[in-house]
Amino acid sequence: MSESVLSLKNIRKDFISSAEKLTILNGLDLEVPKSSRIIITGESGSGKSTLLNIIGGLENPTSGKITAGTWQVENLDESSLTLFRRDYLGLVFQFHHLLKDFTALENVMLPAYMAGCSRREALDRARSLLADVHLEHRLHHFPSQLSGGERQRASVARALINNPELVLADEPTGNLDPANAALVRDLLFSVVTRHGKALVLVTHDHELAALGDSHYRLIGGTLELQ
Repeated sequence: MSESVLSLKNIRKDFISSAEKLTILNGLDLEVPKSSRIIITGESGSGKSTLLNIIGGLENPTSGKITAGTWQVENLDESSLTLFRRDYLGLVFQFHHLLKDFTALENVMLPAYMAGCSRREALDRARSLLADVHLEHRLHHFPSQLSGGERQRASVARALINNPELVLADEPTGNLDPANAALVRDLLFSVVTRHGKALVLVTHDHELAALGDSHYRLIGGTLELQ
């Protein structure tokens, strides 16, 4: 078996209110081999985003174990979670979350600079990654000057700036028109493959699902291999 970059064991997530207990994830298991592309689909409300949030340490599971490299994620305190997300994960969201007062180049280089890289090294990495997503001609444009597809391509470059082992993508094409969605989809897969990164992506897009090495459907709180 290939080396795993992520292992989820018996993950359960309950939301408890005064009126009821709602179980979103119910004994979920997942292994993500190094450099693999894992696609997760499911109905709205099935728990896809909750699952990504748990992997990223943004939510705690009710029970279960999350192992990512040397990190035991469910046991981490806030300062360790910050380091885990900075050093091990790259994040791509449905909305780009670029800083409006920074250029595309500055947005991409900033996480590396904040992680301790020199300004020159961070800029060189950012230029290279922006070229990978075909934005070398838009380095000094602000988000308001970029199209929706260009902003999302910049967010893909930003996700890779700190050389993560694992990229998490939550509906990365969900806010784009079909032409831009196809372009971002193709670039995301080609870039993570070229850089040897594992990808876990949740989507409603069945064309995206067909591109993965493995496709799971989240049903009843567990993952079913399609």
